Amino acid sequence: MEKFGRSQPVKRVEDRRFVTGQGRYIDDTAPVGAAHAVFVRSPVAHGVLRGVDVEAARGADGVLAVLTAEELRADGVVLDMEADLLDLPGGGTGADVPRPILAHAKLRFVGEPVAVVLAESRQAGRDAAELVEIDYEDLPPHLALEPGGEAIHDAAPDNVALRWHKGDKAAVEAAMAEAAHIVETRIEDNRVIVNAIEPRGAWAEWDGARLHLSVNGQGVWELKSKLARHLGLDREAVRITNPDVGGGFGMKGQTYPEHYVIAAAARKLGRPVRWMSERTEGMLTDNAGRDLVSVTRLAFDETHRITAYAVETVSNLGAYNSEYGQWIQTDLFAKVLMGTYDVQTTWLDVTCVYTNTTQVDAYRGAGRPEAIFVLERSMDNAARALGVDPFELRRKNFIPADKFPYTSATGMVYDVGDFHKVLARGEAEADVAGFAARLTATEGEGKVRGLGLCYYIESILGSMAESVEVAFNEDGTASIFVGTQSNGQGHETVFASFLSDQTGIPFEKISVVQGDSDLIPRGGGTGGSRSVTVQTNVTLVAVAAIIGDFSAFLAEKLGVDPEAVSFDDETFRIEGSNATPTMLEVAEMAREAGREDLLSFKKRARIDGRSFPNGAHIAEVVIDPATGVVAVDRYTVVDDFGNLINPMLAEGQVHGGVAQGIGQAITEQVVFDDAGQLLTASFMDYAMPRAEDLPMIGFTSEPVPSTANPMGMKGCGEAGTVGALAAVSNAVHDALAPLGATDIQMPFTPHRVWRAIREAQAAVAAE
Repeated sequence: MEKFGRSQPVKRVEDRRFVTGQGRYIDDTAPVGAAHAVFVRSPVAHGVLRGVDVEAARGADGVLAVLTAEELRADGVVLDMEADLLDLPGGGTGADVPRPILAHAKLRFVGEPVAVVLAESRQAGRDAAELVEIDYEDLPPHLALEPGGEAIHDAAPDNVALRWHKGDKAAVEAAMAEAAHIVETRIEDNRVIVNAIEPRGAWAEWDGARLHLSVNGQGVWELKSKLARHLGLDREAVRITNPDVGGGFGMKGQTYPEHYVIAAAARKLGRPVRWMSERTEGMLTDNAGRDLVSVTRLAFDETHRITAYAVETVSNLGAYNSEYGQWIQTDLFAKVLMGTYDVQTTWLDVTCVYTNTTQVDAYRGAGRPEAIFVLERSMDNAARALGVDPFELRRKNFIPADKFPYTSATGMVYDVGDFHKVLARGEAEADVAGFAARLTATEGEGKVRGLGLCYYIESILGSMAESVEVAFNEDGTASIFVGTQSNGQGHETVFASFLSDQTGIPFEKISVVQGDSDLIPRGGGTGGSRSVTVQTNVTLVAVAAIIGDFSAFLAEKLGVDPEAVSFDDETFRIEGSNATPTMLEVAEMAREAGREDLLSFKKRARIDGRSFPNGAHIAEVVIDPATGVVAVDRYTVVDDFGNLINPMLAEGQVHGGVAQGIGQAITEQVVFDDAGQLLTASFMDYAMPRAEDLPMIGFTSEPVPSTANPMGMKGCGEAGTVGALAAVSNAVHDALAPLGATDIQMPFTPHRVWRAIREAQAAVAAE
């Protein structure tokens, strides 16, 4: 149980399938002859729904049916979706507002599904959807990130979903009153659209007794239970599958109205039904990310030690509670509220509001990028206000290595850490000492350069338990059935490599099976960077059981004492015998002996605690004051991910996460007009980061093995994004500070930066 992967940079085996067009995604796997679903969506952000006239659409060529909420209700479908409601400190929960799978009575955001057309072809469905007439009465939309405005829900008359807090407010205020310095910072965390390379989609089939729904999601088990509830089916009458998935990033970790409507439609028609989102449709309806404004106060003593930290946040939930939306900027934000700093006096106060916009939920990091961005942006602002070096201010306040395990102010138990060591390695790898020379050279070109640091920590989320099955097949191969779900992270390579390392089974003889609720009855799915720690942990438990049972089988077969049989990672060895059977060979012996009980091993296990990846992100930006163009010129990451199974895949995860962080910081901006219409609803208007926007990203591993799992691992899937926002933002502020532009918010678009510089120049001229 103390073994771990040998940190070999194995190339991803699934990539050959993907890059040669052999991937099997949701649109590739739909049954032949499936009807096409086209959704009719709300054209307004807020209105009273008077009626939906579908008669013309029903009579259109190629149309099989048109369904509204009325038809679904008549078929016994439960219309209102479930959401996880946050427990409030004083009792009760956040607002429980109904979210229908097809709108009725009211329209609450542009793109909300109102009806679905089922047709022989996608084009026929599109044509018929144009014939559906929605009768509505406009209501004023509430778009401001603040309480008040026209009520969106009766259960939230001031559009406040919840007010939540954590910490000791009185202690914080007392510390503030005694502080030598207080630095306040206002930070906007702009809304982003996730834009996975593969949009959302689903197909469903009904055989008269069981329903099969296939979705490109991040797990199958929660949807199985919820779909059974909506359609009034026994849970065992529902099968959920995930085929290949082209990116999830948290956005595909929730259920959506389309899942339930497609399933209900397939049952009603007695025929498979398929749906695939178009890009603009996805931009209108996919759960968005971020969208909050925070004001922080950091209190310092005379030596610049932090004595207290307070955060007040207003967070946008959109028009409804998405499944986990109430938790993101509250409980999950709080998990790393104080980051890596040795401070116990904290206060977090959060107000979540409803607006007539698309829902907001988890996006790569789910609360932890938001918390670290706020903290690390505040630390840099404080360093400038105090006139101290930002690296030294962090070092002065780090949790010392000898204080681990460390219980944070919000109750997280950090098992291990050596932040001083990691930051020192980061300074060296980024050549911080050479920054002055690079700055001088840049100034010679008429531009400015800035350096930004973020030292992040994140908490692994999700269930700490996971399931696995290792099966030995008749053809001499093995299969591992996993409870997590790949969205492109390389699970087929990682989990096969790990099992091969632990058992000696050749890598090429192992297949990874995932995403099928019939084959894998229980699992936690993918999210919160949990996969590698929980799945490898339970795999070790299964391997131990295999070795134990195979050893007993060999001892019985050879007539020796069980203690005489050992396993050396590749073969079994029997004292007094030259026989050295491999695991696959023992499995074949068991098959020949009729020992079916030795051909499949199912286990469930729980890790002892959560792990806490951490590291230093150091960015350098170059800004042209004449145009406001920001270029990320250098980017260095030194991460403590503990022990790594495959460093190459870990580095790839970091690169992807950093790219998403740079995108949010530099180019991505969601814009609604005053009527709640999304103006950035295509790639003509929404600027995703391109290759030219990214530098080469340096990655170095500086591990401090976790004690919370037997492999000493820490998750890495979200870490790149957690560190990138503040690193880039701090670099931009460092570059602009000499020009007098000291308060600029993301995204740092050319116009926004250019205007900030001009306003600063005008202010100086007016003095």
